[in-house]
Amino acid sequence: MLPQTADVRERMIVALDFATMEEVKQCLSVLHGRIRYVKVGMELSYAQGPSIVNYLKDQGLKVFLDLKIHDIPNTAKGAMRSLAKLGMDMVNVHAAGGLAMMEAAREGLEQGTVAGAPRPLLIGVTMLTSTSKRTMNEELLISGEVEDTVLHYAKLTKQAGLDGIVASPLEVPFIKKELGDSFITVTPGIRPLGADQGDQTRITTPEQAFRLGSDYLVIGRAITAANDPVAAWERIVEAVEEDRANQA
Repeated sequence: MLPQTADVRERMIVALDFATMEEVKQCLSVLHGRIRYVKVGMELSYAQGPSIVNYLKDQGLKVFLDLKIHDIPNTAKGAMRSLAKLGMDMVNVHAAGGLAMMEAAREGLEQGTVAGAPRPLLIGVTMLTSTSKRTMNEELLISGEVEDTVLHYAKLTKQAGLDGIVASPLEVPFIKKELGDSFITVTPGIRPLGADQGDQTRITTPEQAFRLGSDYLVIGRAITAANDPVAAWERIVEAVEEDRANQA
């Protein structure tokens, strides 16, 4: 759970959901000096290649490389071995790939990390925050409640030696209860009050997410697509800090 003394700016990851360097540079220029952690997803990574991570690190930013590796164990291991050389701070796999795949991915990440450098955090995606119970039951043919599947995947992730999981903030309390406060929770599906829900289904506000125990929040369009990204960022920070003060 986020300590009351922790700076919330260090724990809010801005999703750079762009395809071009021009868009990335424009966003970083506008939010310069405010954001400290960014997420590079598939669109940006596939469009710009590995150099995008180097560029962002050169800007003094922490980088979550969100590629959701999901393949046979040997391929996942090799992918992580290669990705580790980029020096990102966090990377992920799909927990649905299974225990052996996650263990292999961790081993590859350890092997690829430059000697003397800290291994990037490795987290497992449990169930996408766009996935509803109906989708899970009827399309993925996974019976039961979403929460049960999320907890099962979270337990597998910890068993595989990963650092934490990606889940909805709504699922953080029971994950922390079962797996401990030190097990990292990274939570997308964050929408400030009044923001468009978009394609997400299991969502909360930023202040609710931190209150539920999320360690890191991933926030994208609510900031980057706002008419005034700086004002949107500052409103979120202010709301979270005010909420934390009220909870103290």
